[in-house]
Amino acid sequence: MMHRMEVAADAEALAEQAATWVLEHVMARKGAVSIGLSGGSTPKRLYERLASPEWRDRVPWARIHLFWGDERFVPPDHPDSNQGMVRQAMLSQVPIPPGNIHPVPTDGTPEAAAAHYEAMLRRFAETRPGEPLFDIQLLGLGPDGHTASLFPGNPALLERQAWVLAVIGAKPEARITLTYPALNSSRASAFLVAGAEKREVLARLRAGDRALPAAGLGPAGPVTILADRAAAGA
Repeated sequence: MMHRMEVAADAEALAEQAATWVLEHVMARKGAVSIGLSGGSTPKRLYERLASPEWRDRVPWARIHLFWGDERFVPPDHPDSNQGMVRQAMLSQVPIPPGNIHPVPTDGTPEAAAAHYEAMLRRFAETRPGEPLFDIQLLGLGPDGHTASLFPGNPALLERQAWVLAVIGAKPEARITLTYPALNSSRASAFLVAGAEKREVLARLRAGDRALPAAGLGPAGPVTILADRAAAGA
């Protein structure tokens, strides 16, 4: 998988660059636009930027549907919740219809929550036949090369049928993650990568190191790496 990389001066410039990238892809589409969200501190800066006065009114929120690439199996008000982070950073400050927000459920069991989210995704996919599941997919890159909650050596990496799985034991808390088949159904994808601690793994990703889960992605559309200088080594 070939990656195009854009390098920003620092994390704040990266957030601005990412907001521009997102808005360009949103405005290129007519009708509903589906976006897969990533957790983490780097995407959080993007979400805060999109909710800022400079950006908020430029985004056609009524057309946007939001989904999550993964979630920790914790309540939405838990400090580790990806949904909670996005709500605080962005959703509480923008006029997006509540029905357009599609968080991962975190009640019952992880396995039941994964099945519920998959059923919801498949219903949404039926409303756009012949189209990718996501118009925009935002991706993180962990120091170990994981993206979403696809961790090195985890059986979820081998899944080719299910779109959503519970990941138990890879981290202290259970995770719900989209699998390669769902993540790959993307019109345009972007890795958001910031910080010197990501420099080595980013270099490995760009070199196509298949030991990294992030390198196993094969999206339908182009993949862009949006990185700051510290991560890019520039």
